[in-house]
Amino acid sequence: MNTMDNLEKQLICPICIEMFTKPVVILPCQHNLCRKCANDVFQASNPYLPTRGGSLTSGGRFRCPSCRHEVVLDRHGVYGLQRNLLVENIIDMFKQESSSSSKPAPERKEETPMCDVHEEEKINIYCVTHGVPTCSMCKVFGAHKDCEVAAITSIYQSKKAELSDGIAMMVGNNDRMQGIVSQLEEACRAIEENGRRQKTLVCERFDQLYTILEEKKTEMSQKVTAEQEEKVNYIRGLTRKYGDHLEESCKMVELGIQTMEEPEMALFLQNTKPLLKKLAEASSTAHLDKVERGYENMDHYSVDFKKEGLALRSLDFLQDDEDEDEEDEDGGASAEEGDGAPGVSAGGAATAASVQPAATQPSPPCPSAASSGSAIASAPRC
Repeated sequence: MNTMDNLEKQLICPICIEMFTKPVVILPCQHNLCRKCANDVFQASNPYLPTRGGSLTSGGRFRCPSCRHEVVLDRHGVYGLQRNLLVENIIDMFKQESSSSSKPAPERKEETPMCDVHEEEKINIYCVTHGVPTCSMCKVFGAHKDCEVAAITSIYQSKKAELSDGIAMMVGNNDRMQGIVSQLEEACRAIEENGRRQKTLVCERFDQLYTILEEKKTEMSQKVTAEQEEKVNYIRGLTRKYGDHLEESCKMVELGIQTMEEPEMALFLQNTKPLLKKLAEASSTAHLDKVERGYENMDHYSVDFKKEGLALRSLDFLQDDEDEDEEDEDGGASAEEGDGAPGVSAGGAATAASVQPAATQPSPPCPSAASSGSAIASAPRC
């Protein structure tokens, strides 16, 4: 009997929890269902498809209640599924074997529950009022004599159908829940991908800002370097002129000392006149340029980036209303510049750098020949 019991368990439909009712259909996943149960599951999974005679007449899909494999049907519906004749033959053989055996019948009777109050009475009716199965004696003079009762077979069929419908509905709900789970997983993947893309865009915008700052730093440094080289070259040239003049003066001094040592008075007087003239010319520095006070100062190249620093610290993502304003006002400008930062805001327009280079704040006036005392004879043009 153990073999027959095991065989019977293998012939149970997962929907109606009863032995398969012919015709038995086999799903693509190799699981079996009663055709009626398969149709019930199919209808529960496709409630809006057209029906004819209680059966769906168009293609659709549902999931196998055993393994959750998705079954796709054509326009024939469940009637397009292949019948499992092998299982049907096994069912016929099992029923024949069960009917030919004398022991299964008593075993079935032993499975019939007995009344708890009247132990010798079988439970054969159903109390509709209290919703419990009971025996005839309880209806006649027991606790259920005033209750509404019904035949247990009719209630059994109705409850079985109700349970089957509930299972089919639950299968349909599970399919819908599986669809929701798939959508949520897809949304999670989309969020991760969008996050990676936006982080890449933000990094690109900051790289563009770095490039602009580097270019501006190079430009401003070149301005300072240009004036620095100009002034240094001028001072070095002036140093060479003064050195040459000093060397000439030293020669005149040596010549004067040699003349002082001349013992012959007539010869001394002949050499003194031109020598005095040369000494007077050598002692004059009027032909040499003189540097004005503060000419070496470079403080006019001063910067103040406080406003720009505040603007950079206020960088943030654009809000929806700000994004629309940007598109309306700067739609054409962003296409021309090409290095703007869409999606990033500085909390307001960045102000121009507070820089006072030579172009905006003139250098100290170059020395001119007209200035007395500290003026130079021929200063280069600034």
